[in-house]
Amino acid sequence: MDRLRRPEMLLFFMAAAMPISFGVWQALLNNFAIERAGFGGVEIGILQSLREIPGFLAFGAVLLLLLLREQTLALASLMLLGVGTAVTGWFPSEIGLYCTTVLMSLGFHYYETINQSLSLQWFDKREAPYRMGQMLAVGSFAALLSFAMVWLTLECLQLEMRSVYLLGGGITMAIAALCWLLFPHFPERVEQHKKLILRQRYWLYYALTFMGGARRQIFIVFAGFLMVEKFGFSAAEISIMFLANGALNMVFAPRIGRLIGIWGERKALTLEYTGLILVFCAYALVTAPAVAVLLYILDHLLFSMAIAQKSYFQKIADPRDIAPTAGVAFSINHVAAVLLPALYGALWIWSPAAVFLTGAALAGVSLALARLVPNSPEPGHETEWPGMPDLTSEPPCSTPEAGDRS
Repeated sequence: MDRLRRPEMLLFFMAAAMPISFGVWQALLNNFAIERAGFGGVEIGILQSLREIPGFLAFGAVLLLLLLREQTLALASLMLLGVGTAVTGWFPSEIGLYCTTVLMSLGFHYYETINQSLSLQWFDKREAPYRMGQMLAVGSFAALLSFAMVWLTLECLQLEMRSVYLLGGGITMAIAALCWLLFPHFPERVEQHKKLILRQRYWLYYALTFMGGARRQIFIVFAGFLMVEKFGFSAAEISIMFLANGALNMVFAPRIGRLIGIWGERKALTLEYTGLILVFCAYALVTAPAVAVLLYILDHLLFSMAIAQKSYFQKIADPRDIAPTAGVAFSINHVAAVLLPALYGALWIWSPAAVFLTGAALAGVSLALARLVPNSPEPGHETEWPGMPDLTSEPPCSTPEAGDRS
């Protein structure tokens, strides 16, 4: 039993708990919003912008670490995610869906912030990409179960969507409670700074994070919306698509993580962004539902390579910066995410193809940034300019507060 009560196992249990709620919420959202709350493109854009506000405020997690341990905050955030999901189906109105979405999102984003911090602290640098790939596989398996649950409860048991929301949220809350009871509080391996920190030498990581948040919103918000509005997919059909997507990620995510460990972050990110440019251009032109589903699955597989962003930061970071930087990075990731969904909702009315073509342009900017990642990143060698010596202007970790911007 003691062999199972390790920090890595806690990360795997939490990685399974989160997608149960979020998978149910995601699988039902478009149909629930359109069929029960009467949403159109503008309303869904506003909802997604509201959903990202807690992500923009993720830096607040660092301030909560003055009161709570990271492990405690992660489990409390999972519990809040479960509550927000469970009550969603009971408020089928525009304002009600906005409020429950913000509640769910608060738990989701604070959990993701702390989970990233704990992963980078508890996993060894040499095996971190593979371990994070395993976590993605565990999450994909849990998501697969949640999508299967949505399909079975709607199609076979004929349950209402609000009952499915309640079931998904309840399972996440139960797993969070079990983790609280079964796992001890693990001591911090390195004492984390308990204030907000911006370091000049992390600028490329911040830039990659910002661009990733901008282009990812197009995928999250409008790829699924395309399936429902343009091709008329039902909630059950969306769940089957998510089911296939989860199965493939469960198989390929650890392999992608291992591949990143072999190739290095620069090559992996280059492949990801090149693929995303092609996928977004194809989204703009697609007319066949089957092709759209294949693009959605390929899109999601490419996003698995975002592990490389995290492992790149782990290699260049002062270990004491991991928790505060995770919060700051999540906020940076969501600056564009708060504004873009509503703007793209208006653009969607004019031209859905234009939404995806701008996504291809954003992926192109990310590709240019990825080429600045060194083949062997480390403190003092955070960027690599083609044909020029390294221009890092800040020495690595010369003092605990060097380069701080509080």
